[in-house]
Amino acid sequence: MPMEKTFDPAAIEAKWATEWESRGLFRPHRPDATPFTIVNPPPNVTGALHIGHALDNTLQDVLVRYERLRGKDALWVVGMDHAGIATQMVVERQLEAQQDKRTNYSREDFIDKVWQWKAESGGQITGQLRRLGCSMDWSREQFTMDPHFTAAVVKVFVDLHKKGLIYRDKRLVNWDPKLKTAISDLEVETHEVQGGFWHFKYPLADGVTLDDGRDYIEVATTRPETMLADMAVAVHPDDARYQSVIGKFVTLPITGRRVPIVADEHADPELGSGAVKITPGHDFNDFDVGKRAGFKPGEMLNMLDGDANVIQTSDGLIPAEYLGLHRFKRDGIDGARELVVQRMKEAGFLIPHIVTSKEGDVVEHDAEPRTIQTPFGDRGGVVIEPWLTDQWYVDAETLAQPPMAAVRDGRINIVPKTWEKTFFNWMENIQPWCVSRQLWWGHRIPAWYADDGRIFVAETEEEAQAEAGAGAALTRDEDVLDTWFSSALWPFATLGWPEDTDLVKRHYPNDVLISGFDILFFWDARMAMQGMEFMGDVPWKTLYLHGLVRAPDGAKMSKSKGNVVDPLGLIDQYGADALRFFMAAMESQGRDIKMDDARLAGYRNFATKLWNAARFCEANGISASTTLAAPAATLPVNRWIIGEVAATVTAMETAFAAYRFDEAANAIYSFAWDRFCDWYLELIKGAIDDETKAVAGWVLDQILVMLHPFMPFITEELWTGLGDRADYPLITAKWPEPNAERDAEASADIDWLIKLVSELRGAKAELGLPPGARLTAHFPASLKGRTDKLAAQLDRLARLETVSFDRAPPGASAQLVVEGETITVPLEGVIDIAAERDRLTKALAAAAKERDGLAGRLNNPSFVERAKPEAVEKARADHAAKADEADRLTAALARLG
Repeated sequence: MPMEKTFDPAAIEAKWATEWESRGLFRPHRPDATPFTIVNPPPNVTGALHIGHALDNTLQDVLVRYERLRGKDALWVVGMDHAGIATQMVVERQLEAQQDKRTNYSREDFIDKVWQWKAESGGQITGQLRRLGCSMDWSREQFTMDPHFTAAVVKVFVDLHKKGLIYRDKRLVNWDPKLKTAISDLEVETHEVQGGFWHFKYPLADGVTLDDGRDYIEVATTRPETMLADMAVAVHPDDARYQSVIGKFVTLPITGRRVPIVADEHADPELGSGAVKITPGHDFNDFDVGKRAGFKPGEMLNMLDGDANVIQTSDGLIPAEYLGLHRFKRDGIDGARELVVQRMKEAGFLIPHIVTSKEGDVVEHDAEPRTIQTPFGDRGGVVIEPWLTDQWYVDAETLAQPPMAAVRDGRINIVPKTWEKTFFNWMENIQPWCVSRQLWWGHRIPAWYADDGRIFVAETEEEAQAEAGAGAALTRDEDVLDTWFSSALWPFATLGWPEDTDLVKRHYPNDVLISGFDILFFWDARMAMQGMEFMGDVPWKTLYLHGLVRAPDGAKMSKSKGNVVDPLGLIDQYGADALRFFMAAMESQGRDIKMDDARLAGYRNFATKLWNAARFCEANGISASTTLAAPAATLPVNRWIIGEVAATVTAMETAFAAYRFDEAANAIYSFAWDRFCDWYLELIKGAIDDETKAVAGWVLDQILVMLHPFMPFITEELWTGLGDRADYPLITAKWPEPNAERDAEASADIDWLIKLVSELRGAKAELGLPPGARLTAHFPASLKGRTDKLAAQLDRLARLETVSFDRAPPGASAQLVVEGETITVPLEGVIDIAAERDRLTKALAAAAKERDGLAGRLNNPSFVERAKPEAVEKARADHAAKADEADRLTAALARLG
């Protein structure tokens, strides 16, 4: 059946996605083949495909399809993360829309509702990944809350606890008052907020004064409300101003609490007064100062509840009027911050911020205006509160040591290498990992509490009860584990661990992990920790970190900016193959990708060009090849193209080995578009004999195989359409083995011909001659053997009316220099020399003027520094274009002599 005249991506994509999966072609049975394993970063069950997913999964699929073509037992593990906070938020919002709420249900009933939501609405991203062409092992789709995965999570927690690597501790956490849960440092976003810097007087106790006679110490704060839980004032041990009062006390206004003045290097003598109020229960730096000052975490004062409303401290000193207030103004209602400032001002303990207006008037303000770097929860969207609470922690410092050693000795290869410094910087300064979350949806912590305070950690309640004794009443921990705790087990728990399965034996460690650099610490480093702790080996041999996909102007995409790109919309517009090729071709190590509709359209055009080339082959009796090795060839053009195939295969294999997706994509693009479509098919037109049919069919097959990892849909469609090989689909075909090398003589001849034709066509364009104009050319005698050999192609492609080896006649002519030899094309009688010289001179003057004007702007520091980046980039591009135009016109004038 003849091919369709027009390439329609939508018509073939759905067909092949279904065909591949239904026939089990994503995971062919290859028990004796070398394994190749990759796991996809599990998207949230709540998620939808975004442009970052499109990049990440395209790169993975390119590798998997490449290795599958190379005959490997390629396993691409696919699944979803239960996304504790995100999923619970989604279901709670649904309940709120129905005037309902989570707390109206028991824990078990609410979790049933989450599972119901997952069955009805969760996991839409898996269908979207199929649209992208992801050849994952969908038959084994994983979920982090599946029973076998939950068993792995529980075992890891219990085993780490037995080793002393998980423990319960009272420490400060990042508390999200909206979600009412602790979150990790990595889930905190810092925003700039306009706030204030208040200066207060803290009276010295017991009649003590400073050396200058003052009876108070001045402190400053951006969070006045926390003074209700202050426990000390810190000064630098070398600060001469405060030497006499170290070890003395202040009496706090409002609460009347008597707190010590301690020496600590945290206080900077150069900042403000050099004295710092210390609230160990509500500030991470103060927590450390408090411990150094001798306060145990259990003794540190807490003044807020889980909603960030004021509660009474353990010493009972907060006045009643503050109890129940929110920490600061909310919904237009003043909070504890505002009341503290008011009372301090009324009592004369507020030191005003004094400024002089433009008119010379002295004006007092309660606080100095400041732009404050403020922590917000990335999901809750409210200001994070450092909160003192009992949580479960992982000893990340101990677990970090083996992965660092593995990177240093090369067992883990980070690509690009520039990320190693970032990796080590974080791992060497890693903090205890808080893994407990105050949620209902997730892996419930396997810990039980006895009435006498004892804690029993076990895989089952029966085991915990056996440890506690038959008469002990046990209550299970209400918290769940951080989502990243379970996903850290992804490289081995997805293979069936802790059971010693065949998959675990065969596919751990994985070969490569492809990840965005933004989850290097969230996920990648933690996988390395858990993998090496429980499997005794690295989780993957290579960690490839790609950049971000940015808006066309280089800005980071965000919904608030309105510059987010929907990859499904791009697939609808350009086709999945074009989007995939764009992602791969633009993925250059260490760089972000800028969206570019023109390039996407160009890659759609590339697919169309390939489609039309296949139709040309079909129309000329060129069909599927029957050999893996190159066919026998005698004609220079066929020997040349076979050598080009071999060179392209080598270039792509070299690029893949170095994870240079861009170089691999550009190698096949250049070969398919330039060498095959633009030149080889032109060179064989009108001379397609049996040898050429065999070679052309073989070359087209090699193109389809090499291009398949990047453009799977069109290549499979053409593969099937060009031959009867339903039982030998392209997805499981063999990577090219040309068993041929570049033929030096044929390559030299054809490359020379291509350069000559290109020079002739360029000269005609510059001189305003029609492409079909037939000209006379005078060649050096040294080229006679080559021109005789290529006479047919010279006649058809070069459009030469006469090939002469006589001396060229005097007069104007075009001088074509090809590989050091000059070919002369007389122009007398062909064009009006004077008129053409005049036209070119004027065009050159105009181009040079624009070029120089743009150069002047670009050489002006004021323009480069102040103009928008996109304006500067456009000016550079315009300058390059005008410079090229001027060079071309200069060359054209030179041709006229």
